[in-house]
Amino acid sequence: MRNKIKGITCCLMIIIAVLMIMSDGSHAQKEQKAGMANADCLSCHNNLELTKEVNGKQVSVHVNEAKFGESVHGTLDCASCHSDVKDYPHDPTPQKVTSCASCHAGADAEHQTSIHATSRMNGPAAGCADCHGAHEIFPKDDSRSKVNRFKIAETCAACHTNPEVIKKYGLPPASFIHQFRDSSHGRGMFASGLSISATCSDCHGAHNVKKGADPQSHVSRALLPETCSKCHQGILNDFGKSAHGRLWKAGDERGPICSNCHTSHDIKRTDLAGFQMQTVNQCGNCHKAQTETYRDTFHGKATSLGLAVAAKCSDCHTAHLNLARSDPLSTIATANLQQTCARCHTQVNANILSFNPHPEPENKEKSALIFYVYKFMEWLLISVFSFFGIHTLLWFQRSIGAWVRKEIPKIPEDGQYVTRFVNAHRITHILIVTSFIGLALTGIPLRFSGTEWGRVFSSVLGGVEVSRFFHRVWAVVTFGYAIYHLYFILQRVFVKGDRSILFGPNSMVPRKKDFVDFFNMIRWFLYLGPRPKLDRWTYWEKFDYYAVFWGIPVIGLSGLVLWFPWFFTKFFPGSFLNIAMIIHGEEALLAVGFIFTFHFFHNHLRPENFPMDTTVFTGKMTLERFKDERPVEYERLVAEGRLEEILTDPPTPMARRLSFWFGFVALILGLIVATAIFITVFFG
Repeated sequence: MRNKIKGITCCLMIIIAVLMIMSDGSHAQKEQKAGMANADCLSCHNNLELTKEVNGKQVSVHVNEAKFGESVHGTLDCASCHSDVKDYPHDPTPQKVTSCASCHAGADAEHQTSIHATSRMNGPAAGCADCHGAHEIFPKDDSRSKVNRFKIAETCAACHTNPEVIKKYGLPPASFIHQFRDSSHGRGMFASGLSISATCSDCHGAHNVKKGADPQSHVSRALLPETCSKCHQGILNDFGKSAHGRLWKAGDERGPICSNCHTSHDIKRTDLAGFQMQTVNQCGNCHKAQTETYRDTFHGKATSLGLAVAAKCSDCHTAHLNLARSDPLSTIATANLQQTCARCHTQVNANILSFNPHPEPENKEKSALIFYVYKFMEWLLISVFSFFGIHTLLWFQRSIGAWVRKEIPKIPEDGQYVTRFVNAHRITHILIVTSFIGLALTGIPLRFSGTEWGRVFSSVLGGVEVSRFFHRVWAVVTFGYAIYHLYFILQRVFVKGDRSILFGPNSMVPRKKDFVDFFNMIRWFLYLGPRPKLDRWTYWEKFDYYAVFWGIPVIGLSGLVLWFPWFFTKFFPGSFLNIAMIIHGEEALLAVGFIFTFHFFHNHLRPENFPMDTTVFTGKMTLERFKDERPVEYERLVAEGRLEEILTDPPTPMARRLSFWFGFVALILGLIVATAIFITVFFG
């Protein structure tokens, strides 16, 4: 019995042993099968032509064995991620990939709160493989990685430049990617190869990307300055102390943050003209009133015309540490202002500190003197233009009427000539025309710096600095001919004893006949009487003459103050510069407007003179025209037996041509400027 039991026991042990061996063999077989999984998968997926259908399209499912082996997952089995694949070969339909969270829990947790994850409720959105890749995932420091610093912009662009994705999710236009590439960050990254340059993930985050409006977003209003401070820590320190930074810290929407001034993706180098020329516009988005007053100064006008070195907001207020003027640390505090101005103007003195860089000439409370000077110049401008505007319109309609009625005689160009102007007058007038046109072309663009035509004029002339140089050259010419003319008068009076230049019909001094002629001229305009008989100088010619005598000292002296501010502010306060700016600008506008409209009409644009009266350039006119236009002078010369003294030969053909084209070019240039001013003033 005992032997029988032993036999049964041995059989059982043998059976158990066999089962164990079979069990171990089966486990070993499974282990072997798992170890062969990658080879099994690659036996198909290493085929370059292997595809599957996704949304009606054939998509490659080829896996590069070599690159997969080099990737961060190269030591893992395919089944580690594709855990649902049980059979070999498997179902050809798309297989589910196990969540990356099984290994990357922290990154997955961040991703689940991102805009990418929450957008999946509306359709496909960026997941792990979209950014990191599938089978060729490399460390981010590896240049082959899709999230390498030099490639991450391209990776993000795959979705953010896709028109279908942009339309579906309402993303910003794809242009921001191109802006980034051209920005200081993008150029640093792609042009200079600087790995420290900011890229997408530095600002937006890597896994927890959120909408900018989300308070937790790295680029939200609340967090953006801190995000930027990861690279620009020193700037954040200044910004936090500034008036802007204090508003930001308090959650006040009025306080600008980095992107308000530097933009988001189109960030430019601050030392280049492209950024500097936009500074005023950027500040003007919030500080509209201050920007408007700034543009009334030379700094503002020059900036509008493209002068990059002209002082702008940040030059005086600083870029990031701007403080209220009442703050003793402010760069524009009274105690610090001279030092601030000295950054550009080494000759600055204490007097000039009363100069107002944000003038308000119409604000009597700020400065009564500036207010009254401005109002006087404004009244003068309106009065002169109103008076001569009416005078010119009346004359124009009467000339047209006379031309239609054939009251204007047709005077031939041949025949006997008389001398109308001596060489001194001709030379002086040529200098006047040349310098006046030069001053107008180089100065008026500054006066209208906010217009497109003003910028075009300035650009054609070489910009602000070139225009300023030639403006001063023409100013010297103006002072030169003014001094020469005074010398001419004084010599005639005191050396030659010719008092007729001061008194009598040959004098430019107003007399009773001028007022009588004006009254009779108005009657003629209104068809109430004949045209008056005129003498050597008419009332409108005398007005032109005295306008020059008024204009040169007024424009000239105010211009000298602006040319040499450091000298004049030794004796006058800085506000004197504000007054000089008003006088110079308004008087220049008066002179240019008057000469290029009324003076041109008086001498060239009337039907009887059109298109060009060259008398002042040749110095000669026909005897017949002299009889018609200056009958009183003609009769007096005949009565005195002195007509022979002024008879002369006709101008040569060359003199006629040169005189015509010189005058005509000046006329056209003047009319272009006058038209531009007229359109700007009346139609904005």
